[in-house]
Formats: sequence, C-alpha cells, structure tokens
Amino acid sequence: MDFKKISKYVLTTGAALLLAACGGGETAGGGDFDTSQTINVITREDGSGTRGAFTEITGVLVAEGDTETDNTYAGATIQNSTNGVMTTVSGDPSSIGYISLGSLNDSVKALNIGGIEPSTETVQDGSYEIARPFNIAYQGELSEVAQDFWTFIMSAEGQEVVIGEGYVEAVTDAPAYEAAEGLSGNVSVVGSTSVTPVMEVLVEEYTALNPEVTIDITSNGSSAGMTAAMDGSADIGMASRELKEEELAELTAEPLAIDGIAVIVHPDNTIEDLTMEQVRQIYTGEVTTWADVAE
Repeated sequence: MDFKKISKYVLTTGAALLLAACGGGETAGGGDFDTSQTINVITREDGSGTRGAFTEITGVLVAEGDTETDNTYAGATIQNSTNGVMTTVSGDPSSIGYISLGSLNDSVKALNIGGIEPSTETVQDGSYEIARPFNIAYQGELSEVAQDFWTFIMSAEGQEVVIGEGYVEAVTDAPAYEAAEGLSGNVSVVGSTSVTPVMEVLVEEYTALNPEVTIDITSNGSSAGMTAAMDGSADIGMASRELKEEELAELTAEPLAIDGIAVIVHPDNTIEDLTMEQVRQIYTGEVTTWADVAE
C-alpha cells in the first residue's frame, strides 16, 4: 500500500472539508470573513434626521427639481433608533449600517470613507465628507428658563460638553455661562435620537448648576421634534439634519454641534474602506455582496 498517496489524500480531503465547514466563500484581508455573503443593509426610519442627512450626502437621495426620491434599497431592514442599528449590526457579520459618530463604540467597526477615518478631527477639517449639524429649534419666544438652558448650550461650558462627548463644537469663542439666581421651572426637549446622548449630558451639567429646573427629553426622531416645536408641545426641538424650508419658515434654529455619520459593520468584517460611490451602491441595492466591494 502506498502510504504517501493515502496521506496526501487525507490531507487534501481534510482541507476541503474544513473549507466547506467555514462556508467555502472568499475572504478579504486574509481573515475568515466570507465576502460571498449577501450584504444585510440596515437603515433608519422615514423622518430620521440621520437617514435624511446620510441619503442626501451619499447620493442615495436624488433631487429632480422640487421632487426628491429616496432610493434606499427596498429590502433594507429599518431600525427606529441609533441603538437599534448598532444592536443589529453588532449581531450580524453580514450587515452594514450608519450612526452618529458620537455614539460609536467597540461593539461595531466604523469604515473609512475614501481613505479618510471618521473622527472629530476629520469632521472638523472637512476631509470626512459624511457629516451634518445637530440643530435645536424653537417657535416664537422661549420661556425664561428655556432661554437660559439654550444660552448654556451655546456657552463655553456647553460647548465643552459637546467636545467631551466626541463632537465638533458649533460655537467657537463661546462666552462663559452665568447662572441666574433662583431659576426654576420645566423645559421639554423633543426630537432626534442621535442628538439625545449629548443633550442628556448637557441637561445633567445644566441642572447641576440650576437644581430647581427640570428638563424632560423625548427621543422620537428629528421630524417629530420639529413638529413638536412648531405646534408648541415642546419648548425645544432636536434635529440631526438641516431644517427644511417649511420648518425654517416657522422656527428659529441654531446648531449645537457638528457630527459625523459613521458607516458601521460587524467587527469581524475584514473590509476597512469604502468609497462614497460604493456606499451609495450598497444602499441603493446596486451592490449586494461584500465580494463586490472587497479589494
């Protein structure tokens, strides 16, 4: 019996079985990630400021005259919050999503776009292109306490919170905040789930200085926040996008921060970089597998 031939057969067969057990697909970057997988596209709901900004910047949203068409892939999975997107992507190696850069954590991996890493520095210098303002808005005149909170947000102390939470400040050379004595009352803030994390810290810092003030935050999306500000059911609305013309016609708005939108994948995904065109193609369904964008 030719033991050399038998040994060669066993080794070859074993390698083939191992490849089959691992999915038998292509890999990128020398890792175990199977690029033949279909991309599971994760997007935000209609009315999300993050979705509005992302689709506009990446070209998924197409404007023809006064008509805008969101060409997001019809088979995309819709999540109604930043946490929903992150949870889905962190649990699915084939998925891709997008979130506020300030909400990024180690449960997912942010991709470079056109060779540029998403960071506060690249957002600030304009080299990272997928970025948008965090706006707050109100109708008419603010109450004394709501105006004081607004002043705090735009003060040096408020903008330090913005920077500390990983965003780019919207106000440079901001004045120092001077707390009013004996201020009390309630303020309602409604809107974007992406703005909410930094707003919660702003509220915490502000109420530490003004313990008789109560500020309630409701996270239900940018469009809902602008509607609440316009109909008076909220003192201040939050939007993670530019305001629409009809909103600007009724509201006073100002950015509190500049935020990048991170394109995220599962940590096991070995792809590190996409072009803006590849992002658009994935989100319109023109590209359907990771092999199509793997180097």
